[in-house]
Amino acid sequence: MPRIEFGRWAEDVIDWLQANLGWLFDGVNDVLTGAYDGVSAVLAAPDPLLMAGILAVLALWLRGPVAAVLALCGFLLIDSVELWDQAMDTMALVLVASVITVALAVPLGIWGTRNRVVSALLRPLMDFMQTMPAFVYLIPGVVFFSVGVTPGLIATVVFSMPPGVRMTELGIRQVDAELVEAAEAFGTSPRDTLVRVQLPLALPTIMAGINQVIMLALSMVVIAGMAGAGGLGETVYAAVTRVNVALGFESGLAVVILAMYLDRMTSALNQRVSPLGRRAMAKAMASASGRAGALRHYRPGTTVAMVGVVVLALVASGVNLAGSGGGDDVADEDDVGRGKRIDIGYIPWDEGVASTYLWKELLERRGYRPRVKQLDPGPLYSGIAEGDVDFQTDAWLPTTHANYWKKYGARVSDLGSWYGPTSLELAVPSYVKGVDSLADLRGKGSTFGGRIVGIESSAGMMGILNDTVVKEYGLDGEYEVVSSSTSTMLAQLDRSIKRKQPVVVTLWTPHWAYSKYDLKKLKDPEGAWGSGDELHTVASRSFVRNEPTVTRWLKDFRMSEEQLASLEDRIHTAGEGNEEEAVGHWLDENPELVEEWVPVPAAARR
Repeated sequence: MPRIEFGRWAEDVIDWLQANLGWLFDGVNDVLTGAYDGVSAVLAAPDPLLMAGILAVLALWLRGPVAAVLALCGFLLIDSVELWDQAMDTMALVLVASVITVALAVPLGIWGTRNRVVSALLRPLMDFMQTMPAFVYLIPGVVFFSVGVTPGLIATVVFSMPPGVRMTELGIRQVDAELVEAAEAFGTSPRDTLVRVQLPLALPTIMAGINQVIMLALSMVVIAGMAGAGGLGETVYAAVTRVNVALGFESGLAVVILAMYLDRMTSALNQRVSPLGRRAMAKAMASASGRAGALRHYRPGTTVAMVGVVVLALVASGVNLAGSGGGDDVADEDDVGRGKRIDIGYIPWDEGVASTYLWKELLERRGYRPRVKQLDPGPLYSGIAEGDVDFQTDAWLPTTHANYWKKYGARVSDLGSWYGPTSLELAVPSYVKGVDSLADLRGKGSTFGGRIVGIESSAGMMGILNDTVVKEYGLDGEYEVVSSSTSTMLAQLDRSIKRKQPVVVTLWTPHWAYSKYDLKKLKDPEGAWGSGDELHTVASRSFVRNEPTVTRWLKDFRMSEEQLASLEDRIHTAGEGNEEEAVGHWLDENPELVEEWVPVPAAARR
């Protein structure tokens, strides 16, 4: 049967939309980014302790003293594991996405109750939106809006909309038909019937739908961290790709606390906005016996709660104003950047992590405010091409990242090579006898369990391995190339070596694993891996145009194998989460490199 090219047709449509509706996507991006920035600024402005108090007051207003105490303890726990900023970013994403979703879902649900054709069309559309794998929604988001907040918001809105539409339609349809007929018999207009009869009675069901919208939004926001949406999603993604159990547990716990808070608050909101809910709450408070029961069911009035929130907000503003006099420890003559923000993207490979955090520290010492963001290669190159990421230092050219360069090379700037040549290879432990080249793997699949342990499927190295290497040496069919992550591959290598088990993994030079383990690089007599790559710095064209000083620094930057290996080893020894500290100590031991790599322009010293 002939293959139907649905994928190619979809790609053609997307290309046409990008070429002809770029102005629309830019406008949507500006609106969504502005909304997120505003909400994020409000949530991040107060001191964590004061913001936790404000959220606790809201919990007291909605659910009572017990919920308020638990909420305060939960948010203080988030702050204690140093994930407060990420948690507030995630809450901002959830709130913005949920407001947009509700604003679209509730009218659609109402329309569905009024029009049978609309209801019939909405049902399969909602099924499609709800059953489509969540990761798929990131693809058009990244294509149209590059990396960052907007693709995460778009994917979240699409993914979380179905329950809002369904529950709105269900709630209105469940309203007693006799009540609607009675309203109409008294001459009530259809609009007033909807507003004064159907919506108030359907409100509990609609609020349940809104609660589900928020829960789905939170789950999708975490997934959106893969596209650079930031927040706890990015932290969870970093923990997964690096197999960092500690960071994964802490960030996962923070997500759970946020989910429980938002779930309990939105479910209790029905008691404040619904007439039936307010009646049930008043009945519970009236039936409470004893002082303990009265305290447990206590709810402050709306005015009292608002006064508490306002007082805490004013205190937070005073604290911020009092503490705004501090500054960065950058000498005037070294303050080249004057606080300018620079966004650096990186792939979670060891040399990428090392060079990225090195440049973060160097730029901070010159007065810039760099931010680093972990991304897969595809979104990273897309972000640089769109100008949402300023530069990255781990472009393997001309071979490993050839596919990305073919697609995005015309829209980015190559600032040259800072290290090379490199090499890609398969490696085995030295105790594996009789396997010294790629050709020796043929016929020994059972020895290695029929597996070659790889890294991220999006890595150019994996494309070369699957498309060229295994075919050139006749390994396809005998070996399965298992995609994982760099950290998972290294964890499997470590586990196999400790147990003296045969294993074949993807590796490259330079890499600290060759100094830690006794490994053999499998020879490539056929040259299937191609010639060695150079590590290049790739920047967006707008960055090159607007930041000539940093661009010149990046073009002149070079590292020797000894320097890179020692820096990687320092970072690896310091452990996950301590990259900045490790780089800072390394530069303190090599102060001459700071002046060599980021010399202060003569004009800035006058």
